[in-house]
Amino acid sequence: MAKRDFYEILGVSKTAAADEIKKAYRKVAMQYHPDRNPGDKEAEEKFKEAAEAYEILSDADKRAKYDRFGHNAFGPGAAGGGAYGGAGMNMDDIFSQFGDIFGDDMFGSFFGGGGGRRGGGGGGRARGVRGSNLRVKIKLNYEEMANGVSKTIKVKKYVNCNTCGGSGAKDKGSVQTCGTCGGSGQVRRVTNTFLGQMQTVTTCPACNGEGSTITAKCGSCKGEGRVYGEEMVTLDIPAGVQEGMQLSLSGKGNAGERGGMPGDLIILIEEEAHKELQRDGLNVAYDLYLSFPDAVFGTQVEVPTIDGRAKIKIPAGTQSGKIFRLKGKGFPDVNSSYTRGDQLIHVNIWTPQNVTAEEKDMLEKLSGSSNFQPQPGKNEKSFFDKVKEVFS
Repeated sequence: MAKRDFYEILGVSKTAAADEIKKAYRKVAMQYHPDRNPGDKEAEEKFKEAAEAYEILSDADKRAKYDRFGHNAFGPGAAGGGAYGGAGMNMDDIFSQFGDIFGDDMFGSFFGGGGGRRGGGGGGRARGVRGSNLRVKIKLNYEEMANGVSKTIKVKKYVNCNTCGGSGAKDKGSVQTCGTCGGSGQVRRVTNTFLGQMQTVTTCPACNGEGSTITAKCGSCKGEGRVYGEEMVTLDIPAGVQEGMQLSLSGKGNAGERGGMPGDLIILIEEEAHKELQRDGLNVAYDLYLSFPDAVFGTQVEVPTIDGRAKIKIPAGTQSGKIFRLKGKGFPDVNSSYTRGDQLIHVNIWTPQNVTAEEKDMLEKLSGSSNFQPQPGKNEKSFFDKVKEVFS
């Protein structure tokens, strides 16, 4: 089924300001909130759909990509690493990331204490503390950047404690329902005002919103539910990435405390310099040096490319500054499988810097010939014309 337009989902125009988008998402999310629509699968999907739309349109960079490329900006192989995934979103993700847009009071008064964050069926309880994000740098050569690559790396980070399974408790009997909040993770206060009673809902101070307390801590992790270790992580780098791009791998960052959601792994792309080629956006450039006789008589030369070598024919009488183009031999566009750059070959005529007496004598005889005098014709393009031609 085709994905709906994000602006349509939130009911805003494409020129809507950030505060309009936030207000619109708040309205749609309240309408389809699971606590208001218990057991309604259609409402749940629309709730997730709205969260996906807001995740993209509330971020200036992601919104710009979406405006330009639509849903393709976040599909397989996209640099942005993809949107939430609509129906595949996890409710914990939504409440963890966007719960504060409503505020605890708003959720409490509308949804009976649902709270800004939810646990897995825990009636508003936030399970543990979310782990932090991690950043790693990956250096890629031209071939890997052009074709995409899968790399497995070792990441040192916090991982779930195997002894307690991430709970932080010595055993199952060492976890008790919080006596202050009764397991909801929140406490209500009713205040009498001249307008009547006002109800507020806040995070439980006794359990920090977890809904339970630990009476005896795990000896391995000291109650954190995680230990410092390492994990082998496989990274699937899409074709067309560039220096400075960032990719995100959800859930591969530091493990959360006491079963909290893990953070993300942010991959920063670095470019490994090529010995002979130079990247310019999607294009790749190469400086070809020709001897004077080869330029006069013409020849066939072999040049390096991103993924090997290619032969090109040099016509007789080729001038210095001439630019040859190898169509489609550049880098692919990471956001479009149909777009690929070219390889541009810039010709330089090599001038000898040291000549023998015999060579000098021959050159002096040729210098008087009219064929060796510069005679640029009307059709001869200037350097700036050649540059414009290449990039037009």
